Amino acid sequence: MKILIIEDEPELRNTVQSFLEGEHFIVEYAETFSSGLDKIISYEYDCILLDIMLPDGNGMELLKEIKNMHKKDPVIILSAKDSVDDKVNGLEIGADDYLAKPFHLAELMARIKSVIRRKKQDGENTIAYKNISIDPDNRKVTINDEELALNRKEYDLLYYFVIRPEKTLQKTMLAEAIWGDYIDQADSLDFIYSQIKNLRKKMKASGAEADFQAVYGIGYKLV
Repeated sequence: MKILIIEDEPELRNTVQSFLEGEHFIVEYAETFSSGLDKIISYEYDCILLDIMLPDGNGMELLKEIKNMHKKDPVIILSAKDSVDDKVNGLEIGADDYLAKPFHLAELMARIKSVIRRKKQDGENTIAYKNISIDPDNRKVTINDEELALNRKEYDLLYYFVIRPEKTLQKTMLAEAIWGDYIDQADSLDFIYSQIKNLRKKMKASGAEADFQAVYGIGYKLV
């Protein structure tokens, strides 16, 4: 899962980024209103951590831009302002949660998991497609109640498909979601084929009732 941190305070941003990367998230960041807006326009995220006070604008206005674009990326506001009015305003504009600074990283992690669970997993702790079950909190995959051993990228790919079953996913979208925003500058995306080939081999050997279908010239879907 990919997180965008929009925060101009380097020490806090670096601390949060290191923590989330240790929890197996891909983390991108922006330091300003304008660079944050550019990233939101160009890419998709599983969660956006948004500071209110930015050097060139207000985070609340950026939140309004996100909603005007009809983006579905969950947003958690991070703010040194802990007034009830600010919380109510942020939530009414469309934020999914509001966390006052300073905060404990464990609480931030719980908030991130909560909004992703609500937005991506219909509120469920586990998600399933056919006989495949995924426990995101523990990064565990089972097929017919038998655990499937996957490397990090294989797990990330499968999770990404399972929460979007039977939807055609473009190669570029997959690459950005699993490897990071700047992978779209790569000369070739052939590595995605290799990852999916290895993943489907493991799934087939474990008796999975789902498989990846190539959509010529576009990408893949889980069927």
